[in-house]
Amino acid sequence: MDHAAWDRRYAGSELLWTSEANRFLVEEVATLAPGRALDLACGEGRNAVWLAERGWEVTGVDFSTVGLEKARQLAVTRGICADWVVADLLDYRPEREAFELVIIFYLQVPAAQRAPVLRKAAAGVAPGGILLLVGHDVANIAHGHGGPRDPTVLYTAQQVADDLAATGLEIERAERVERPVETEAGRRRALDALVRARRA
Repeated sequence: MDHAAWDRRYAGSELLWTSEANRFLVEEVATLAPGRALDLACGEGRNAVWLAERGWEVTGVDFSTVGLEKARQLAVTRGICADWVVADLLDYRPEREAFELVIIFYLQVPAAQRAPVLRKAAAGVAPGGILLLVGHDVANIAHGHGGPRDPTVLYTAQQVADDLAATGLEIERAERVERPVETEAGRRRALDALVRARRA
């Protein structure tokens, strides 16, 4: 979807998703000392705000002005400060090796666009820093709940690891993970791809 389509999705008065941080972010970042963090495709800002609450200096980037306005409002409500940047990730270039943490959660772009976005994201990771990506695994279509049904914007952890192969980052974790989803019919599971990589 383009930015106009995402603006329409975010246009309601309520948050499209919960205001709580993604569980995998909470788990993976728990032991990291706060520094500079970059949240790419930050949407309504729930992960960026959570990081800022824990002492990170956060920049959130998204191409939806409506989503970013909701992120700003969430930040004000929670009493934190963050920088919000309106930009398309296909064009955006982060400051080189400037961030101790770069996160990308549920980015939905075709493979031909995903690889260059990930290479640019990796370039922003500081020495010793982490890149953390979580997205809808392609297997979720057949075996999981929710998420996009278009396989061209989904991927596996191995495909992401391959995209990062020439970036100088060391892959520390690349696997399919399960995420519980509460529905009216009871608990279901979603299948996500999780990749954690570090710059030496």
